[in-house]
Amino acid sequence: MQKPPPLPAYEIERFHDSLSNWGRFGKRDQLGTLNLISNQKRVEASSLIRTGRTVSCSRILPTRPDIDNPNPVQHHMIGTASEGWGGDYFGMAPHGFATSHIDALCHIFHKSKIYNGYSIETVTAHGALELGIHELKDGIASRGVLLDIPRSRGVPYLDAGDPIFPEDLTSAEEDANLTVESGDVLFIRTGRWKLKEKQGAWNPNERLAGLDASCLPWLHEKGVAALGSDGASDVIPSRIEGISLPIHTVAIVAMGLHLLDNLELEQLAEVCSTEARWEFFIAIAPLLLFRGTASPVNPIAIF
Repeated sequence: MQKPPPLPAYEIERFHDSLSNWGRFGKRDQLGTLNLISNQKRVEASSLIRTGRTVSCSRILPTRPDIDNPNPVQHHMIGTASEGWGGDYFGMAPHGFATSHIDALCHIFHKSKIYNGYSIETVTAHGALELGIHELKDGIASRGVLLDIPRSRGVPYLDAGDPIFPEDLTSAEEDANLTVESGDVLFIRTGRWKLKEKQGAWNPNERLAGLDASCLPWLHEKGVAALGSDGASDVIPSRIEGISLPIHTVAIVAMGLHLLDNLELEQLAEVCSTEARWEFFIAIAPLLLFRGTASPVNPIAIF
């Protein structure tokens, strides 16, 4: 398909106003678009559990350094057969392009503000005083939807740096015979890990398939509650001069949309194909790191 022209930078600035959810869920809101998941939505989503089959959407914590993992998870054994018990220690920097994680709404800044108008000064050396990942202590449970863009395009994976446009999202909806609805947790498959299997690791800071900034109004209109991808949601490069991650910036800061990065969606795509449905119950339980900006995460899809 012929690529639409890139959006001008001023249009992204307009999105910060036109797509803003500041104040929509209250002056002291800490959850952003997760507020769109009502109790009734959860009950309705539970009806999607028919076979009981479960699928993890997380990568194994990456402990080996590589060009796409410059800050590997540290895993040290502190108890082995020698000590007479099994024990370990691990530490990590969850942000980046390797670890499956969910961003807290305090993660991204824009014009000295974070989501809902809180000052960036609330993100301190002692952690985030507002919008920390611990605010998700009750977890996320809703209808999950997978839009498999390579499947919709008839290819095994997208090339690194390949942008996804609103028309792709709509086509993938049609192929899946569903419509993304308010309160859904939306997963976008690019086939990143299949591409890595074929060609090896590359630097995702330079090239990564993902959503073009023109998808932001689509996400807002649909009322997506949380957005996940096997990449970082953003296409890299962004196609917009001077703005590197417009999906992250507008979605998190303006919309209050939690993003899940570096997910494992290959098995999920296979099970969706086997089950002949691309909707499922999704349960996500971040670690309760008080005032943290992110958490490693293992979303579980239940069919």
